[in-house]
Amino acid sequence: MKLSYWLGYHTFKTLARGFFNYQVIGGERLNLEGGALIVSNHASFVDPPAVGIAFDEEIYYLARKSLMSNAVSRAIYRAWNCIPVDQDKPDMGGLKAVIRQLKLGEKVLIFPEGSRNLDGKMLPGEPGVGLIVAKSDVPVIPVRLFGTREALPRGGSMPAPSEVTLVVGEPWYYDPANYHETGKDLYRKISEDLMAQIASLQL
Repeated sequence: MKLSYWLGYHTFKTLARGFFNYQVIGGERLNLEGGALIVSNHASFVDPPAVGIAFDEEIYYLARKSLMSNAVSRAIYRAWNCIPVDQDKPDMGGLKAVIRQLKLGEKVLIFPEGSRNLDGKMLPGEPGVGLIVAKSDVPVIPVRLFGTREALPRGGSMPAPSEVTLVVGEPWYYDPANYHETGKDLYRKISEDLMAQIASLQL
């Protein structure tokens, strides 16, 4: 790990274990060689690092471009391998950047819901995630976080002690033969299937 990533990684890992009693179930399934897309539910700002610290290697993250509004924040997010995406005016730039990293053998975390849910109930997946899966030809690792909404809900300003657990599912592989849809309908169906994989994971 590069120094900037290593510092953030170990700082959050120490805090997560002490403050959130952080645990990983099925962590051995994360040890895949080469590129992989990690898909997770999303209820809190705690979610990205809570997934990232489960890995023994650097991974990449999607982040809203608005978070990188100045030189300091841009430098920090880039040091933590964040790929900017414009949620207000979605374009292919962010998606292509994700596919490029996957084809280079990197692991990328993405939240199919697109934004944090308000009540802990998972939102429908965005079709852009299905496009990434169809174009990248890498395994998908579904994971589900429990307890992060209680740790720091949407709209909250300060974290609270909570039990945070990451459950890792079996790798999922996209097979075009299993789909009859095309275009955006295909991408939406893949995303729906991924959300179903995440929802099936239990403590």
